[in-house]
Amino acid sequence: VQLQAFGGGAVQAGGSLRLSCAASGFTFSNYVTAWFRQFPGKEREFVAAANRSNFRKNYSESVKGRFTISRDNAQNTVYLQMNSLKPEDTAVYYCAAKYGTNFYSRASRDYDIWGQGTQVTVSS
Repeated sequence: VQLQAFGGGAVQAGGSLRLSCAASGFTFSNYVTAWFRQFPGKEREFVAAANRSNFRKNYSESVKGRFTISRDNAQNTVYLQMNSLKPEDTAVYYCAAKYGTNFYSRASRDYDIWGQGTQVTVSS
């Protein structure tokens, strides 16, 4: 059972990055998928979630309109397209999955499977 995140890096403010997260070892289509991020010395915070069919999404207010979560169940992959990046988006980003249908949950404790994290750095 594994999630593996890719795509972090350094970018200037206003730029874009796309994160990918590949799942293996479990039935991906049965799981809600999400992205969280963590600032130094802080708890992980919710960024976005997608329901199992990719039809419904849930975003934090801080990223709404700039970030887009999507998933490809055929490829067992979830993505986070990040546009109009700001220095305050600098963090370690984690993908996560939880069994079931509740994609409204924003609590990290509700998620069962976690990726290893990928650093995103936005310079001004």
